[in-house]
Amino acid sequence: MTVTIRPVDPATDADLLTSWVTADRASFWGMQGMDRDEVAEVYGYIAEQEHLAAYLLVLDDTPVGVLQTYDPAVDEIGAFYDRRPGDVGVHLFLADDEHRAGRTGEVIAAGLDLVAHLPGCTRLVFEPDARNAPSVALLERLGAECGPLVELRTSISEKPAQFFFLDRDRALAIARG
Repeated sequence: MTVTIRPVDPATDADLLTSWVTADRASFWGMQGMDRDEVAEVYGYIAEQEHLAAYLLVLDDTPVGVLQTYDPAVDEIGAFYDRRPGDVGVHLFLADDEHRAGRTGEVIAAGLDLVAHLPGCTRLVFEPDARNAPSVALLERLGAECGPLVELRTSISEKPAQFFFLDRDRALAIARG
């Protein structure tokens, strides 16, 4: 019983990702109106960019989430808060899957461990939609430092974003349990 993490394969994983990101509960992910080809195109674009990455979180051979990273020094989101060297932006989506029941902490710990071990990472940056109460509550439970609340307006997203910061040492402590 383990969590493994692998890069998203846009062509192979498009059906699965589409089923997740177009579900009602994924409204804050911002991809609800997309079809399979559009989702594959988005993840193909991510795969081509040096400052972006997308990974599947796989629990006992069952994919249960997607974790995306970005470099705030390059990504336009970085203009909305006080960036620091070593910041790594994180987007996390957990599927509503029975395999994850009772093991969400294990899945999140594996994702935090991955990000904390990325070269140069000193701090993880999250900016969920402030209206997404479950995501905000999760970051608070993790002990992330609450940052600014901003009206985020980028080329792909408009939302009231609540920034949270988790230093690398705290992320590693969570990952170790």
